[in-house]
Amino acid sequence: MLNVRSIWNGAISFGLVSIPIKLVNATESHTISFRQIHTEDGGRIRYRKFCELEDREVSGAEIGKGYEDADGSIIPITDEDLAHLPLPTARTIEIVAFVPGDRIDPLQMDAAYYLAASGAPAAKPYTLLREALKRSNKVAIAKFALRGRERLGMLRVVGDAIAMHGLLWPDEVRAPEGVAPDTGVTVRDKELDLADALMDTLGEVDLEDLHDEYREAVEEVIAAKAAGEAPPEAPEPAAGGKVLDLMAALESSVRAARESRGEAPAEEADVHALPQRASSRSAPKEPAGKKSTAKKTAARKTTASAKKTASRSAQGTKKTAASKSTAKSTAKKTTAKKTASRKRSA
Repeated sequence: MLNVRSIWNGAISFGLVSIPIKLVNATESHTISFRQIHTEDGGRIRYRKFCELEDREVSGAEIGKGYEDADGSIIPITDEDLAHLPLPTARTIEIVAFVPGDRIDPLQMDAAYYLAASGAPAAKPYTLLREALKRSNKVAIAKFALRGRERLGMLRVVGDAIAMHGLLWPDEVRAPEGVAPDTGVTVRDKELDLADALMDTLGEVDLEDLHDEYREAVEEVIAAKAAGEAPPEAPEPAAGGKVLDLMAALESSVRAARESRGEAPAEEADVHALPQRASSRSAPKEPAGKKSTAKKTAARKTTASAKKTASRSAQGTKKTAASKSTAKSTAKKTTAKKTASRKRSA
């Protein structure tokens, strides 16, 4: 932190307490930047600043600020004019309120800064404000001036330091009008069950494990071209299709997520208790829709089987009865023939 250059020096105004601080950027960009070049010979493309009245290039020392009025005239504004603005926040971060952190809409969040204590005299009041914020579980709302405008800020504790998030003014946040679908849509319980199952299967993630794969791929291309080698080939894109059935898409997503985590895919008609895994996170719940479908399918199979068995039994009974009747009739005819034969012999 000591080697990071401060971008603003001032003080925090906490009632009658003044805390000298330095403003330091809390974030940094790792984006790969490119230069514009002339494609024919690789020469750099540079922009030159010309005065439109004198039609000549001017240096940075000759360039100032000006405000364009409605009639097109330019009103010069100097740095001295801005330094003497009648604002209490010109060199002060003025705390105006303390509120719960959930009162701040994330849409208002802007750039983040660290507030570093400036010198030994600032250590005690700095620590006092930090501990007061910790104990209250609140954040401080402040006003400050930076880069030619007054801004809104939110102070909170990060580790042993005080951080400040620049906030957009409420009237700078647009209302979400016309963003949501304007057609009536009904979401079924089974669809919600599958969405819940997909969320449970995907689970949580440690943000430290995420990284910028696009930047890494660009770095590989740059390294290959710098070494005179062919850049790596892009993988074939997955064949995409138009999703027509939301339920099928959700089921496929749940199945793919489980397979990627090494879990066995759930059977549609086989409902059984899942084995307990040694994990801090509970196993994903089986969607209610699938259980209901499995029970109904099993019931239908049992009923059909019972009907077939009963039919076979009835057919067997009829055949047996018919066989007995035929046997009796044959026996009677045989006896009658024998009696008639004896009478003729006599």
